[in-house]
Amino acid sequence: MDKHYLTPLFQPESIAIFANREDASVQTAHARHLVEALTAQRFKGHFVFIDIHTTGTLADLAQTRADLAIICLKTGEVIEALEVAGRIKCRAALVVGSGVSADLAADMHRVARRHGMHLLGPNSLGFQWPAAGLNASVAGKLATPGPLALVSQSGALTASILDWAAKNSVGFSTVVSLGPNTSVDLAQVLDYLANDGKTHSIVVYMEGISNARRFMSALRAAANAKPVVVLKAGRKPAGNEAAQTHSGAIVGSDDVFDAALRRAGAVRVKSFVQLFSAAKCLASRYRPVGKRLAIVTNGGGPGVLAADWANEIGLDLARLSPDSATSLKPQLPALASLSDLIDLSEEALPEHYAAALEAAGKDRGVDGILVVHSPKADVDAAAVADAIAQVNPKLGKPLLCCWMGDDSVGQAREVLATANIPSFRTPEAAVGAFGNIASFYQNQQLLQQTPPPLSPLAKPDIEGARLIIENVLTERRKVLTEMESKALLSAFHIPVTQTLLARSANEAMMIATQLGYPVALKIDSPDISHKSDVNGVALNVRNATAVRDVYNTMIQTVGRLKPDARINGVTIQKMAGDRRGRELYIGLKTDDPFGPVIAFGAGGTMIELIDDQAMELPPLNQFLARRLIERSRVADTLGEWRGASAVDREALEQVLLRVSEMVCELPQLREMDINPIIVDESGAVAVDARIVIDSAPATARNYAHLSILPYPARYEQIWPMRGGGEYTIRPIHPDDAQMLQDLVHGLSSESRYFRFVSAMTELPAPMLARLTLIDYDREMALVAVLKERKANADGEMEETERIIGVSRYITNPDKSSCEFSLVVADDFNGKGLGSRLMLSIMEEARDKGLAEIEGLVLANNPGMLKLMRSLGFAVKTFVEDPDFKLVTHPL
Repeated sequence: MDKHYLTPLFQPESIAIFANREDASVQTAHARHLVEALTAQRFKGHFVFIDIHTTGTLADLAQTRADLAIICLKTGEVIEALEVAGRIKCRAALVVGSGVSADLAADMHRVARRHGMHLLGPNSLGFQWPAAGLNASVAGKLATPGPLALVSQSGALTASILDWAAKNSVGFSTVVSLGPNTSVDLAQVLDYLANDGKTHSIVVYMEGISNARRFMSALRAAANAKPVVVLKAGRKPAGNEAAQTHSGAIVGSDDVFDAALRRAGAVRVKSFVQLFSAAKCLASRYRPVGKRLAIVTNGGGPGVLAADWANEIGLDLARLSPDSATSLKPQLPALASLSDLIDLSEEALPEHYAAALEAAGKDRGVDGILVVHSPKADVDAAAVADAIAQVNPKLGKPLLCCWMGDDSVGQAREVLATANIPSFRTPEAAVGAFGNIASFYQNQQLLQQTPPPLSPLAKPDIEGARLIIENVLTERRKVLTEMESKALLSAFHIPVTQTLLARSANEAMMIATQLGYPVALKIDSPDISHKSDVNGVALNVRNATAVRDVYNTMIQTVGRLKPDARINGVTIQKMAGDRRGRELYIGLKTDDPFGPVIAFGAGGTMIELIDDQAMELPPLNQFLARRLIERSRVADTLGEWRGASAVDREALEQVLLRVSEMVCELPQLREMDINPIIVDESGAVAVDARIVIDSAPATARNYAHLSILPYPARYEQIWPMRGGGEYTIRPIHPDDAQMLQDLVHGLSSESRYFRFVSAMTELPAPMLARLTLIDYDREMALVAVLKERKANADGEMEETERIIGVSRYITNPDKSSCEFSLVVADDFNGKGLGSRLMLSIMEEARDKGLAEIEGLVLANNPGMLKLMRSLGFAVKTFVEDPDFKLVTHPL
C-alpha cells in the first residue's frame, strides 16, 4: 500500500515470461524480438519462463510467483496465458504486439480485470526500466539510465527518440510505449511517473485521450512535481483526423488542448525537433524560471537573430543592471557593448566569456543565459567551451549554447555535451529551447490556481436560472431566445441592456419612446439562432416612424425567409454604451473530450475579421480571468487607445468570473455567445447573447462535467476545540505548502516516523507539492487550521494561521475503496482533533460513493490503534509486513 499500484508492472522484482523457447518458428516476430530484448542484458530481478503447452498443469505452477507476466505468444493464445498469469497471482501483465482488434482487446481487459492485473497492451511496444537492466520492449536497445521519462502513444516515435537519445547522451528512468486499446492508459502512466523518485522530468508524445478528467488529474499531479513536456499530433484538422484514426482516442480542438496543457502546468512543443530540444534541457535538470534571457555573443549578427526570435516568441531580452555592467566592463575587450546584448566583440577570448557569464549569473534581472559563438580564426572554440563549462556549476540558472558553424566547432560541442550543457546549431533553436523552459514558470502559476465554483461576488440566483432552463427544455427547445438568454445572464448578475418585447408596431413605438433613441430592434424567435442571417436585426433606429416601418418590414421579411419559425415579436433595446467603448466577445464552447471551455476576444463585427479567441478551462478566479484577457489580441486596445480612456478591467474580469459560475453550476449549457459585450471606463454591459442548452446526464452532479474539479469549499466546517477555542476543517490547497511544512517541522521524531515511516525532518519539495496540490476527484486532504495571534518582527500583534492536523485519503485502483493517513500536531493530542479529522474524511469519502476506507498503522503505534478501534475500525495483521497492522472500516 506504500507503493504505487503500477510498481509491479514497471518495477517488477520477478517476471514470468510466457513464450515457446524451444520452437521459435511458432512465435510472432514481436514475440521473438521481445524475448531477445529481455535476455540481451542481465535483469536485476529474476525470470521464470512458462510454456503453456509444455510446462504442465496449474498444480505444477502452484509454487510459481511473479509480479509481472510478459506474454510473447500468438494473439490466439494470449487469453489463455492471461488466465494462467492470473491464477499464479501476477499483479500486472504485458502483451506486446500490433493489429489486435478492439473487441479482442476488450476480452483481454476483462480477463486481466477479473484477476486484478494491470494490463499494458495489447498493441503496445512495451516498456524499459534501464536502471534494472529490463528491456521489456521491441522499441530498440535498452536506453542508458537517466532522470528523464518517456511516454509515447506511437511505437515509431518511441524507437526514434531512443535512437536519438543514444547518440546524444540522454538517459531515461522509464520508457513506456502505449498504443490503441491498451488497458493501462496515459493518465495512469503519468500518475505513476509523478510518484517515481527516479524520474525528474517527463516527455510525452500523444495523439489523444479517452477520459479528460482522468488525464487532467494525472497531468496536473505530474507537472506539479516535475517538468512535463508534451508533443501532440493533430494540430491541424487533417492531422487531427489521422491521429484519431491511429490512436482510437478522442483528439478534440487543438486550441482547447493548448488551454488544458497550460492549466495543467505542462509545456507543449509543436515539432519533433522542439521535443528533442526540450529533452536536452530537461536532461540538464533545468527548472522553471522567468522569461528574461541574456544573450552573450562574439558576433552582432547572430546575437541580433537570437534577440529577434526571443521577441517573436514572447521572451524578454535581459539587460545587465547598471551596477553589473559597470563591474563587468573593465574585464572585457575595448569594443565590447553591454547596451542590449552582451556583445563581447570579435576579440573575445575564453576569459571574457567566463567573466560575462559570472556577471549574468549574479544579476537578479537575468533568468537564463544563451551563449552564441561564431568561429574566429584566432580563437580556440573548444577553449571557450571549456571556460563556459567551468563556470556553469556556479550559475544556478539555465545556460544554453549555440556554437555556429561545423568543422571548426565539433570539439567544442563535445566539451559542452560532456558538461551536460544543451548546445544548438542555430540561434532560433536555442532561444526556442529556453522558451520551453520559461513556459514552465508561467504555466506553473496557472497550475497553482484552484478556484471554487462560486466567486466571492454576490451570490447568483442559481435556482432561478435552472427554472429558465427547465422551462425551455420542457418545450423541447435547445436555443434560448434573446430575452431568455439575458434573463439567464441577469440571474448571475451580468449587466445586460434593458430589453423589452413588442408584439405590434404601435407597441414597438411606445417602448422605443420610453427607452429613448436611438434603439435596436431584433426579431424574437425560438427557432432563429442567427438573427442577422434573416435580416432580423436593425441598429440605430432614431425615431418612432422608423421604428414602425422597421418592425413591419422585419416581421414580413423574416416570415418570408423562415415561414415555419415561431415569431414572438420584436425586442427593443436602447443602443448601448459610449461610442469609444470596446466591443468584446465572451463565449462558451463544449469540447470533446475536455467539456466546457470559456473563450474571450474581439467582438462585434471584428469577430468576423480576426481570429481572436483566447481560451481557458473553468473554473476561473481573478488571476485566471486576468491571464485570459492578457492572452487575447484585443487586450492591447483595452488601455488608453487612440483618445479613448482605459476600460474598467475589473468589471470585465467580474463578467468572466460570472460566466465561470454559470458554467460550473449549469451543466446544461452547451454554447454561449455574449457578443458584443461593450466595455468602457464605467463598466461592462452585454448587448446581445445567444445560449444553447441540452439535457445534462445524471453524472453531471458535483461538477462531473468539468475537466478540472473546483475547490470543494462545501466541505469547510468550524468545530469547537476540547478545552476552549475553535478551529476550521477545510480541504487543502496549494497555498498551504509552507504551513504543512511547518507542521512537519514541529512534530516529534516519533510522530514523524509514525506518519511517514522515515527519519526525515522535512518534506522534500516534490513531495510537498504532491501533498498540497491534489485532485479532489480521486483524493482528499482535510486540514485543521487554527487562528493564532502572534507578535510580528515589529512587535505588533497580528493574526496568523497554523495547520494543526491533516487527514487524507487516496482512492485505490478498484475505485471503490480508499487508503487514509492521519497526523496531528503533538501539542494538540488528546483534544479530539484526530477523531474529528477521521470522521470528516470518512464522511467525504462516503459522499464520493466509496465503500471502504483502509490504512496501515505501525504495530508499535498504540495511540493510533486505540483511536482506530474507538472509531469502529477492524484491526488485522498485515500479511505482507508484520511491522504493520491493517485497519479497515466500511463506509
